[in-house]
Amino acid sequence: MVRDPQKLHSPSVEAYDIADAPELKSEVMTLNVGPQHPSTHGVLRVVVDLSGEQILRLTPHIGYLHTGFEKNMEYRTYTQCITYTPRMDYLHSFSHDLAYALSVEKLVGAEVPPRAQAIRILLNELSRIASHLVFLGTGLLDFGALTPFFYAFREREAVLDLFEWVSGQRFHHNYIRIGGLKEDLPPEFLGEVKKFIAQMPARIDEYEALFRESPIFYERARGVAVIPAEVAINLSLTGGSLRASGVNYDVRKAYPYAGYETYNFDVPVLTGGDIFDRMVIRLLEMRESVKIIRQAVERLEAIGPGPIRDPNPQISLPPRHLLETSMEAVIYHFKLVTEGFHPAPGEVYVPTESARGELGYYIVSDGGSMPYRVKVRAPSFVNLQSLPYACKGVQMADMVAVIASLDPVMGDVDR
Repeated sequence: MVRDPQKLHSPSVEAYDIADAPELKSEVMTLNVGPQHPSTHGVLRVVVDLSGEQILRLTPHIGYLHTGFEKNMEYRTYTQCITYTPRMDYLHSFSHDLAYALSVEKLVGAEVPPRAQAIRILLNELSRIASHLVFLGTGLLDFGALTPFFYAFREREAVLDLFEWVSGQRFHHNYIRIGGLKEDLPPEFLGEVKKFIAQMPARIDEYEALFRESPIFYERARGVAVIPAEVAINLSLTGGSLRASGVNYDVRKAYPYAGYETYNFDVPVLTGGDIFDRMVIRLLEMRESVKIIRQAVERLEAIGPGPIRDPNPQISLPPRHLLETSMEAVIYHFKLVTEGFHPAPGEVYVPTESARGELGYYIVSDGGSMPYRVKVRAPSFVNLQSLPYACKGVQMADMVAVIASLDPVMGDVDR
């Protein structure tokens, strides 16, 4: 069959009259993202209603990492519970260790020696830096920026090396104890910390130069997913995400704990409330953490060697050498190991500032050796409820960046 080339390449206008075309209709599409998805920063499932590329509605579904930590802690002695605490927020492990210890210490009236207090703050701020480095590297990865990830993890590995040196573990440290610490710092540890904080400000400058002035990052982050201050307060947002919306609230300043009131540092506050400010504010917070660590090192050098645990034998294990000469020490050791201590009946809550916001442990004692009730005020869980508001009206391609800017850790969410 021979086709007419004129008809093939020159169709008539009547054949393609738009009036004869069927009516164009668009439908709302529901898309499931996760829970096994690299851009959800953990096992988070998000159900999204889309009109084209625009998000109409977003619903987060949680519970895929539920481990029952809170209920398990009610069947362990107060000391054994320390095994569970760092596994909730595995990026800022020391924050959960410290928050739990402070709550129990308030319950039993423990006195933490000054050296132990300074070590706690030093390690907590190092852990905050390590957490923000993960936030920065993986968050920018969601924008397609690969290079900052390697820069950020270079310093994070240095911090984890310090943690491994002092506690024997890189992730779940179990170093803090009720009334103090597991053991003292290695002799050369402070020297290595000083080397790290000496180079860290220049490293932060590098991170900032890599992305803050990038026109691509600016266009994709500035003015996107804005959470106004009033909305942030109503949604109980805390941490850097709240301060990026212009609300000056940091637990370390508002309700000082562990001696933070004796340290000189500022609380960075930005007013944009968008992805841009939520990313940048973590850089500013790392600079303040470096200032705190420097002061803690100077304080430890001034204090010198000293006790690192409350000497009360009803709370802390007696020194090892006493077990060879003191029957009383053996008895205390035996009772603490086999059944733990017995706080008086009561309830406590101590708020702290983790890398993600306000973290606190609400603990109820009935006078037994195990807590009657443990409830964790986890910042990731509370902050995540701002995700539907922040994502409404944004493009689907920006959703993962919004999730990253809120910095959730799913172990902190599900517990």
